[in-house]
Amino acid sequence: MQTKDVSLVFRYRPVSFQQVFYLIFMAALLLTSLGAFAQTRSALPEDRLTGKGFRLGLNGGYDLFPDYKNNTPYIRYEGGLSAGLTAGYYWKWFSVGADVDYIRNRPQNQYPTDSVFDPVNNFLIKDFTLQKQDITRIFYGVGPGVHYTDRQGRFAVELNGRAGFASIRGGSLALTGRNGATEQVLNYHGGYNVSNALSFKGSLRAQYFFNDFIGMHIGAYYLRHLDTKDAVGPAGYSAAYRAFEPNGDGLRSFTEKDLRTIGQPCNCDIASIGAYAGISLRLPSRRKAKVPAPVVPVPAAACNTCQVYALAVTARDQYTKEVLPHTDVAVKDAAGNVVRSGVTNAFGVIVFPGMTPGSYAINGKLYDVDLAPAQAAKGEFIANGTLQKELLYTDQNFILKGNAVVCNTATALPGATVVLRDRASAVEKNTQTDGEGAFIFHLKQKSEMTVFGRKEKYFSQMVNISAADYNRNTTLFVKLEMCMEEADCDKAIRLENIHYDLDKFFIREDAKPELNRLVQFMNDNPGVRVELSSHTDSRASDAYNQKLSQNRADAAKAYLVSKGITAGRIVAKGYGETRLLNRCADGVNCSEAEHQFNRRTEMKVICPGK
Repeated sequence: MQTKDVSLVFRYRPVSFQQVFYLIFMAALLLTSLGAFAQTRSALPEDRLTGKGFRLGLNGGYDLFPDYKNNTPYIRYEGGLSAGLTAGYYWKWFSVGADVDYIRNRPQNQYPTDSVFDPVNNFLIKDFTLQKQDITRIFYGVGPGVHYTDRQGRFAVELNGRAGFASIRGGSLALTGRNGATEQVLNYHGGYNVSNALSFKGSLRAQYFFNDFIGMHIGAYYLRHLDTKDAVGPAGYSAAYRAFEPNGDGLRSFTEKDLRTIGQPCNCDIASIGAYAGISLRLPSRRKAKVPAPVVPVPAAACNTCQVYALAVTARDQYTKEVLPHTDVAVKDAAGNVVRSGVTNAFGVIVFPGMTPGSYAINGKLYDVDLAPAQAAKGEFIANGTLQKELLYTDQNFILKGNAVVCNTATALPGATVVLRDRASAVEKNTQTDGEGAFIFHLKQKSEMTVFGRKEKYFSQMVNISAADYNRNTTLFVKLEMCMEEADCDKAIRLENIHYDLDKFFIREDAKPELNRLVQFMNDNPGVRVELSSHTDSRASDAYNQKLSQNRADAAKAYLVSKGITAGRIVAKGYGETRLLNRCADGVNCSEAEHQFNRRTEMKVICPGK
């Protein structure tokens, strides 16, 4: 089996990284020259510095976590190098500035390139060709910022916001497979060709100045581009792929006869998080020096504000020792009043500066579960230092962190109801997915649960979870992805794992979980009527297959009625061999896998008025 990786011919002239590096070098040289000139100016006796002035920055970094939302489920995106320039005018605590950033990412194919079987043409795809191109993003924006600079003017930290536009080019990917002379598209995305995407950027930066003018900085940013359209390729669609699923022979077999195409661009957002470092140049405003007033000696007084104290709190799981971001932390004084509060960062830490030494109770809560509290005594605080305290998550249950998505895509489903059902007692807990389709449940040890979703006109997957498969000493978070398929009227949805014994039509035990999924869908959508259809392969006579498929459809309907579904809401229809999905008609020699592809049970919502 062979896979070739080649580059596409660019539809535009990309900016090379060598060109970007050259621009960075020239800008660094310019900044250094300006800094030397500024130092010369600072030596003039008639000038002195004020808190206002321009600051310039040149940085290079890495785009760590790119998130491209589009219609292609089998593509992921790698981080890449970034470079940027920033300039702004600063007042005492406020600033206005502009940024220009260059970012490069690379698409990666996630579609399998081994054991891919085409049941329609009855061959195993052996040769694969992958064509792809890098993505370049150039952002330019302006906006305000807030900053803090210490009294010596050496250390500064700032938070900036920018709004602007971005140019996004490239990123196309095409995977094709071949067996002999027959070549077909397996995974495709047209990339991007966007000129002015509305974009927003937030950045946090820390700076240290070696003198009044030259310094260095490190920082991190979050950048989001809104409503970025996928490019439509020469074939007239923006994305395409061949849907597949494993079959009994260990092959990944196509489940649809034709290529699944998406013609309408996604108009979805692109976001990324990155880190950077660079050099800074400060050009403060100047004013004429004034003759200082005579200094009148005063008696020395005790300094009550020279010593500062800080408290750092880390939230950690007692069993796995992993740190816990997003933990709510509250610090209470001896009277029980909350004096400081906040949420732990990505490293499970929150720092409270400017503390007054005293006795405090420190409490934490993660997803409505209290952490074991900690105490801070007055004598533990360290002058000009940080007191470290730890909160432990001692709950022995697991935390189920899930995401609800549209089946066969990466599209999140916000606002869906998610149900956690105990398989032994049938007791249910409900929650709602957030704007990113995420949801949280607490999962008891040794429990056996089923998770499914409820959303109007969506047919949910039902996922069984056995907590006994996890060890609480090594695992706190159990992660899950649950998909829900859009059940538009007249759209056929294949029901998997509904099998019958040869020439029989009674419902087997292994078919009941999938039929129970349909029962749940009809209970959650009481106004819906469905057609339940059964299909056979072409073997045996037409009349026999028609009768057998009708009997099987009637048996499936009878099972649903036995579960409380009104018979008038179900139309049982046997189609026999009249709706084959491949070439295996009467007289055609086909494999068992090809015949099995035609044997299926489907459901579709009946459109109102029919």
